[in-house]
Amino acid sequence: MPSNVMTDRLLAVLPETLRPQAAQRLAAAAPTLHRLLAGLYGERTDFESWYGALMASLGTLYAARPAALQALDAERAAQPDWFLSQQMLGYCSYVNNFGGTLAGVREQIPYLQELGVRYLHLLPFLRARAGENDGGFAVTSFDDVEPALGNNADLEALTTALRDAGISLCSDFILNHVADDHVWAQAAKAGDAQARAMFHIFSGRSLPDQYEATLGQVFPQVAPGNFSHVEAAGGWVWTTFYPYQWDLNYANPAVFAEMAQALLRLANRGVEVFRLDSTAFLWKRLGTNSMNQPEAHQLLQALRAIVDIVAPGVLLKAEAIVPTCELPAYLGSANAAECHIAYHSSLMAAGWVGLAEQNTAVLRAVIANTPPLPPAATWLSYVRCHDDIGWNVLRAEAGADSVDSAQRLARVARFFSGAEGSYARGAAFQSSDPNAAHGSNGMAAALTGLQSARTEQERELAMRRMLLLHGLALSFGALPVLYMGDELAMENDESYLQRPQHAMDSRWLQRPRFDRQRWLQRHDGATPAGRMYQALTALVRARQDRAALAADAPRSLLDDAPASVLALARGERFRALMNFSASAQHYTLAGSWTDCLSGAILGGTITLAPYALHWLERGED
Repeated sequence: MPSNVMTDRLLAVLPETLRPQAAQRLAAAAPTLHRLLAGLYGERTDFESWYGALMASLGTLYAARPAALQALDAERAAQPDWFLSQQMLGYCSYVNNFGGTLAGVREQIPYLQELGVRYLHLLPFLRARAGENDGGFAVTSFDDVEPALGNNADLEALTTALRDAGISLCSDFILNHVADDHVWAQAAKAGDAQARAMFHIFSGRSLPDQYEATLGQVFPQVAPGNFSHVEAAGGWVWTTFYPYQWDLNYANPAVFAEMAQALLRLANRGVEVFRLDSTAFLWKRLGTNSMNQPEAHQLLQALRAIVDIVAPGVLLKAEAIVPTCELPAYLGSANAAECHIAYHSSLMAAGWVGLAEQNTAVLRAVIANTPPLPPAATWLSYVRCHDDIGWNVLRAEAGADSVDSAQRLARVARFFSGAEGSYARGAAFQSSDPNAAHGSNGMAAALTGLQSARTEQERELAMRRMLLLHGLALSFGALPVLYMGDELAMENDESYLQRPQHAMDSRWLQRPRFDRQRWLQRHDGATPAGRMYQALTALVRARQDRAALAADAPRSLLDDAPASVLALARGERFRALMNFSASAQHYTLAGSWTDCLSGAILGGTITLAPYALHWLERGED
């Protein structure tokens, strides 16, 4: 353990009643924290004094943690796998789209409870840059709510009400960058040396050009390159995403300390889960793509150690949209805990590939490549989100057996943009080449064919496709998250084309306002909204009743199914059968099984209707 002088700086600011508990947490996590931070910053002559000041600041935030949250910390520390239960269900939305304001979201809590939601991810609601701000991801202040959405008192009222309802609030926490009107950026432009050191600022193009030689581009159409010339800053600023989002320099320990404290201040306002945005980009290294660097994982592990000391009831979620083989590192290991949750973006994208190809080969490969997880960690599964479907995470799986993965994924991308007679009504994202594997955008109802359906049969098949993908997310073994509006079969929002600040970004297709009319129809099975809502909530209820569908329950892929059918075993007594084909398929069951959704007793050779989903349970022998 680090010297008592260091840990005593944390203990010294705590009341006597909290010191025994804090000493236990420090004994468990402080050695790891010190080792990680020494590995990153230990060569600095001021490291020990900096580390001592960090510990003192953590003590202050520990002491300020409200009693109700300290009680939650103790409860969850005693059951660290609490979020792996089959009872967990997430819901994701923008504040302004779902409730208008934070107070409006509070009024939606009964609806969330009706759905069975235990985890609410509200997309960025902190004060963002004036004007263009990437949907709130260009943050001006981590300590203030966006005024149009409410204030800090509204946030604390919401987190309290959600906690009383058994729902954890998830907030985005943008680790990689801040807005160009953040106080640090303003000070940097004014010439403040300490502020400039918070960023990567270069006086000329020599180093940026060297870096650029091996970097990719996130938004090649609307924001090409990774550096922006900022006259007021006197040079080129590293801006991975948009010119108004300045990348932070985590080689400077002051950046890590400030961001860790900002996260804990939000945790003290009742945020229970943090979606750590753009985690793959945190550390820059010349001659590489500056993604997934070892130091990025050290930073996340250090942040986890801090949370384990100050707020162990809080979960960290990694938003790392990377290939399957690179995902496990973001969850760490039994000896090096990192994030509690990581997006399984490969699983999501592979489900859509299965629909486009009417074949589960890529999906099976992704599941086969999904490794076991360390204790008290899980994947996050989903069908759609606010962002595009990025096909390139599947290059390895799509390129098996000498297949040209680029061409294969490009065909899938074209399919979901509606090409070649497809039922999908999506849009390409960030590519001017129609033959490239560009991202795809659109609401689930549009991508599965409901928006283009003209006959009752077409509507029925589209509904089945939507349920099929949700059935995969709910049965895979993860924390499943619904995207706002999918439960009501909401369609694309084309109005973004009339907003100049959004018209170049087709992701706004899947960022509609909550449709109150569809919500009123949710119990009317004669409407698309009612049919989808009732079928999806039936799946949710069936999942809640079955421990075999908990995130950490055993999972295995069965290889006795036709190519278009995914057969997934969850333990010995549960099977999920999913037909990704427009044709009926046959599958042979050994023994007698009960369909969890229809109650039918099945056995022997069964026929799976087009796009059918069956959850089967075998009784006790």
